Amino acid sequence: MDGFHETAAGPAPRVRIRPESSAVWGTIKARCGLRTNYKVTPGLYCAGSPGPDSPALVTCNYKLTFDHLRSKLDGIDAWIVVLDTHGVNVWCAAGKGLFGTDEAVERVRSCGLDQAAPNAPLVFPQMGATGVTGLEVAKRTGRKVHFGPLRAADIPRYIENGFKADESMRRVTFSLAERAVLAPVEFLLLAKPLAFVALAIFALSGIGPGFFSLNGAWTRGLAGFGATLLACMAGGVVAPILLPWLPGRAFSLKGGLTGAVSGLAAVWLWAGGLASGTALLLWSMALSSYLCMNFTGSTPFTSPSGVEKEMRRYMPWQIGAAGLACVLWIAAAYLER
Repeated sequence: MDGFHETAAGPAPRVRIRPESSAVWGTIKARCGLRTNYKVTPGLYCAGSPGPDSPALVTCNYKLTFDHLRSKLDGIDAWIVVLDTHGVNVWCAAGKGLFGTDEAVERVRSCGLDQAAPNAPLVFPQMGATGVTGLEVAKRTGRKVHFGPLRAADIPRYIENGFKADESMRRVTFSLAERAVLAPVEFLLLAKPLAFVALAIFALSGIGPGFFSLNGAWTRGLAGFGATLLACMAGGVVAPILLPWLPGRAFSLKGGLTGAVSGLAAVWLWAGGLASGTALLLWSMALSSYLCMNFTGSTPFTSPSGVEKEMRRYMPWQIGAAGLACVLWIAAAYLER
């Protein structure tokens, strides 16, 4: 915050346009999945020195979104109405019903905006349109309702244009940079489950003649774990970055292709025979396919029904391939002596 702005409803916190170092560090941790429950208190804030007719920008209380919005308001006098979305971003909160009509109406009524700015039009983010019925909000609040541009960076130009968005402001993109920025959080979220997977791999690798071999658990386990790391990179980093250029529409198939490449690399590096090589290849393809499928919730190119359809179609294959890989990996200890 940067002081307060006096209003008829009392002082409204004024946000800093340039996020402080703690916010920058918080953004880095959130981007890497190292910080959860990252949110601000819902209510009324402001940027600059807004008046009774200044626009009210409606947003969620996910702090990453809040910080991004305020950083784009240099030279803008505006109110900021923060809804309680339980720390969820606008797009996901709209899909969950948290960024919705009822919450917007109740927050506008309770935050003091009616007293501070009785004529302020409400500007909702475009990505929240699936959860908000603009006509209903306008009817219940008595205010004009607009759906602003897709990107916060376009808000100053949008307001200057009289709340009109051109085609570029409405176009949804999923560029290489936008895909790459998702990779760190996806990859780091694997750290905890990866530890359990590693234990399972080393345990399975030790099974063989003589019941259990510590040497086998170590040597074969390192090969299996190495293949796992390559598959994680293939499905969690390489596949989303190369998404437009990989053939097919299904994310699981795209991840399967990058997993096949990483699996062949694992076979070349570590496989001792046909059984172990086939196991590494199947495991890599199944894991990479599953991880790439997680990105269906990160792109505007999918729909909830399409995601559910893809999961029903391909998860049995992923589970089957992973199960067969485990069987072949154990069998390789007996067949490749």
